[in-house]
Amino acid sequence: MNNITLTRPIFPDQISQLQSQSALTLGEKVAAYTEAEIIDLLKNASGAITTLREPITAAVLDACPHLKVISNIAVGYNNIDVAACTARGIVVTNTPDVLTETTADFAWALLMAAARRLPEAERYLRDGHWQHWSLNQLVGKDVHGATLGIIGMGRIGGAIASRAVGFGMKVIYHNRRPSTDAGAAQLCSMDDLLTQSDFVVLVVPYNADTHHLINAQHIAQMKPDAVLVNIARGGVVDDAALIAAMKQGHLHSAGLDVFEGEPALNPGYLSLPNVVLTPHIASSSETTRRAMAQLAMNNCLAVLAGKPALNRVN
Repeated sequence: MNNITLTRPIFPDQISQLQSQSALTLGEKVAAYTEAEIIDLLKNASGAITTLREPITAAVLDACPHLKVISNIAVGYNNIDVAACTARGIVVTNTPDVLTETTADFAWALLMAAARRLPEAERYLRDGHWQHWSLNQLVGKDVHGATLGIIGMGRIGGAIASRAVGFGMKVIYHNRRPSTDAGAAQLCSMDDLLTQSDFVVLVVPYNADTHHLINAQHIAQMKPDAVLVNIARGGVVDDAALIAAMKQGHLHSAGLDVFEGEPALNPGYLSLPNVVLTPHIASSSETTRRAMAQLAMNNCLAVLAGKPALNRVN
């Protein structure tokens, strides 16, 4: 029977499923693991089911010689040194597709909440400030008929674009190359997207090329009343630059589900009433999170049984 380590708890019935098919080690820690703790968890494992919070470095791999597969419960895998895994013959897998629609839904939830100032309105009401109706009370920004710019047109970007049809929006996108997921959206340069868009949504993977992709210069190119939505990765946005721009009144609002160095949060965001902040929950419906965990399990078990991975990265 194979030794599998699950670094974070998943749904109880899925844990039972793994226990029936392997010798399972379950990581119970809620906080971040140190490298030494990760090594201790994985030292006897032939398969590891991980999350984005576990950095799988070359040093970890060197200390865990039995590993054959690392199955990440996420679309992204920037927490894993994929090249080091490949050099050691370790298969790396991820969980695409199953979270596309749920994540696209959430992008729209952030967009709408930021545009129409929903968190501000709720706080206003809960704090007892609503005493009368007035014409200019908590006025927001219209979504219908606006221009939506999507940076990163993969499956999720395409699903976000398809939802814009119902709002009568013009959709433009920037990608390294034309995308088959774009539908009727128009490919354009980064500069044109930033200057033309009323709403900018980030859906790019995080890597060296996209680190601080949205920096002070790019934020300055955006319309003064634009809305920025990030459901990609925290490091894609220069948090300090965004906070500084918004404190100066540039941008209508922002909706952010991810942050650089999360779960740590730049405290500057907390003083901005026009930023909607959520704790990396874009894929967090029960159906989708179950599907992600199940796919990661299936990937891991397939490799350990000598079968091809369903979603091999390397």
